[in-house]
Amino acid sequence: MADVLGGRRLVTRDGAAVEAEAALQNKVVALYFAAGRCAPSRDFTPLLSAFHAALVGEARRPAPFEVVFVSADGSAEEMLAFMRELHGAWLALPFHDPYRHELRKRYNITATPKLVIVKQNGEVITSKGRKQIREWGLACFRSWVEAADVFQNFSG
Repeated sequence: MADVLGGRRLVTRDGAAVEAEAALQNKVVALYFAAGRCAPSRDFTPLLSAFHAALVGEARRPAPFEVVFVSADGSAEEMLAFMRELHGAWLALPFHDPYRHELRKRYNITATPKLVIVKQNGEVITSKGRKQIREWGLACFRSWVEAADVFQNFSG
């Protein structure tokens, strides 16, 4: 993701800033385009949170996976409220970063929610991450890791 988010700061749901390159290095990255006012986003976000927790938060060896939320909310306040209410322990592009709009264009986001799984260089592994998680559960991560060409000791 250095090609896509390099040099940018991301934020946690608690507001802490992190360097994108360090946080995303050697990981499969899921760009999550969503909004708190969107019913389908509110429906899918808890499932994504559980998926992320199972792979990263609760795993004996955390998987090389990170979610980056790209908000389609109407304000920074709406974005933070959505993050605090339903999001997992993942990262977000700050609301006031205009790059949010460039990412929407780059990945052809026309509706939310959309979960785009990308390689380190920003190349799309799948734009159907939401559907795959719903249909395959944790099993879809294996195919993402294989397609991403990241070093991994993941055995889930």
